[in-house]
Order: sequence, then C-alpha cells, then structure tokens
Amino acid sequence: MAFPKQSLIPLINLPILLGATANIPPATTLNYNVWVAVGTIFNFFIFRYRKQWWQRYNYVLSAALDAGVAFMGVLLYFSLSMQGKSLNWWGSAGKYCDLASCPTAKGVMVDRCHVY
Repeated sequence: MAFPKQSLIPLINLPILLGATANIPPATTLNYNVWVAVGTIFNFFIFRYRKQWWQRYNYVLSAALDAGVAFMGVLLYFSLSMQGKSLNWWGSAGKYCDLASCPTAKGVMVDRCHVY
C-alpha cells in the first residue's frame, strides 16, 4: 500500500465513486458535494460513534431522500407543464445545439452564428 498510515484511504471505493459520475450526467458539482457531505456524516461519523441511532434511522433517511427526489420531480413536472409555457433550454431543443451547425472556416459568416 502506498500510504500505510492513512486509515481513511481503504474506505474509499474509487470504482463506485468514478462510476457514479458516469451514471448521473446532469449532476453538478454541488450535487456531489452534498452527497459526499451527507454520506460522510451518516455513513462514517454516525455509524462509528452512534451505531444504535444509525441502525434505527439510516434506512428512514435513505427512504426520505429518495422520496424527496421523486416528489420534487413530480412537483416540477406538473408545476411547469400546467403553466402552458414551453421550456426553452439547452436540453429541450433537440439532440444538438443550434451552434453545432455553424461553420468554422475563416471568413464564412452565417446569421445567428458567432465569429471568433
């Protein structure tokens, strides 16, 4: 082992940590910071120092976090779809963004395409 005196290194599972980034593409760095903080607090500190409390409430916490994500997804869907307005953002316009069809050759100018 490269760092034998570091007790936290064996607790890190890099395949799971790196695989999670591939499985959840729309997640931002804020999502990962919160996930790491909640996971560290509940699955390291509370597990180590308050094992009875962790055994009792960890499943409830997991279910509450999952239900919160599902509830907010449904709430956002209905609240945005009942407005009667169509959303115009980079993910709803189609497979590619409009700038992907802009020419890149020097001297060629097309409307709505930026020239750098």
